[in-house]
Amino acid sequence: MTSHLAPIETKLSDSLRQVASTLPDPQVEIRVLLERIGEQGLLLTCMFLCLPFLFPVSIPGVSTAFGLLIVLIALSISLDRAPWFPKRLLDRKVQTGKLADVLKRGANLFARIERISRPRLLMLTRDGLGTRLNGLALLAGGLLLMVPLGLVPFSNTLPALAVLFLAGGMLQRDGFLIVLGHVGNVATVIYFGVLAYAAWKTGEGVWSLIGKG
Repeated sequence: MTSHLAPIETKLSDSLRQVASTLPDPQVEIRVLLERIGEQGLLLTCMFLCLPFLFPVSIPGVSTAFGLLIVLIALSISLDRAPWFPKRLLDRKVQTGKLADVLKRGANLFARIERISRPRLLMLTRDGLGTRLNGLALLAGGLLLMVPLGLVPFSNTLPALAVLFLAGGMLQRDGFLIVLGHVGNVATVIYFGVLAYAAWKTGEGVWSLIGKG
């Protein structure tokens, strides 16, 4: 897999449609997915990995696996090194039918991003310190995506949007998208904090009722 972060010549939406049309049936190993996307670079891979959490299509077992892949890619970007993935993770299989549907819908989303995206706020997209900081933000998004709250509304969607905007902004040299990515991470932390507080207050109330009984 290439590790370049430079903007790619092929449109993101076209790349995604190409990957969707070449997936084997009925399942595909994660290593094969990475090989198909890898020619386009690590950032496009991150954008691809967050797609299953943006659409109401259930693909069992991908939250932890895809989140971990994003974390490992983000770590490699921050350290400016080639990514390393454990063999057990690469050997995991995903259902092709549902994944292909997600990719096709994702291609339409990517097309919308391409229409509004352009180089701007370039101080946020510079190589070096900026890339490392954005890589750490990607890592945070991946970790938040791995939090086991899949049944809670928006618990996966918010960090997935953060990853999508951060990776897209770095790839397209669009600082505005990067800002949206950072905002997405902050919103996710706040949302999880609210959930934790609500759970604590609920538990406190239940314990109080038990004590009175």
